[in-house]
Amino acid sequence: MATPDALPARRGRDYIARHGETVFNRIGRIQGDRVDLHTPLTRKGFAQAEAIGTILRERLGEGLVGEGPALTLWSSPAGRALQTLAVIAEHLGLDWHRTHQDVRLIELGFGSWGGRTLAELTATHGPVVHPHGMAVAAPDGETYAAMAERLGRWMADTQDHDGDRLILMHGLSSRVLRGLLLGLANDTHCGVPVAERLPQGSIVMIERGRETLVHRPSA
Repeated sequence: MATPDALPARRGRDYIARHGETVFNRIGRIQGDRVDLHTPLTRKGFAQAEAIGTILRERLGEGLVGEGPALTLWSSPAGRALQTLAVIAEHLGLDWHRTHQDVRLIELGFGSWGGRTLAELTATHGPVVHPHGMAVAAPDGETYAAMAERLGRWMADTQDHDGDRLILMHGLSSRVLRGLLLGLANDTHCGVPVAERLPQGSIVMIERGRETLVHRPSA
C-alpha cells in the first residue's frame, strides 16, 4: 500500500461526487456503463444534486466566476452524471457546456447484466453484491482490474492540470478512483483499491492523498 506521502505529487484538489438517485436505482436495476439506458434522476436525486451545489457554493465562496479559482468540470458521459452536474454547475455559476466528458470515468461495464434487476440476477446467479457493497463483476462484463487501469490513465493525464477538479461519477467507479488516489491496498473481493462506500449525493475532496468528506446525505 502506498502512503499519502509516497504518492506522486498531484496538482490541485479532486472533488469527487456520486450522482443523484435515478429511477433505476430506486427499483434496484443495474445501469452500469450503458449510456443507452434512460435513467433520469428522481425527485430525491434532484434534491441530492441541489444539496451538493449549495454546499460547494458555500465552501468555495462567491469567487467562482470570472477571476475566481479554476474549477474544471469532469463527468462520466452517462446522462445521470451529467444531469446531476448540470444542477451543481448552476449553483456554482459555471458553464456546464465546458464539461470534460470522459468515458474513463463511467461505471463498471456489466455486459448482459445491464438493465436487469438485482433480484433477477440473484435468483439466477446467487449473491451479486459483495458484503462491503461492491457489485460482483458480470461474467461477460468489465473486470475491476480493467476499470482501475482506465481510471489510472485518467489520473495520469490530469496529474499536472492547474486548479481543482469537480468530478461526477458512479458508486463503483468513484470508490475505485478514490482508492487509487488515496493509495489504498487492493481489496480482497475486487483485487483493486476500494474506498469506503458513500450514498448517492455524497461528495469528498482529496488533496495530497488525503480525503475529506464534504457532504454525505443523512438519508
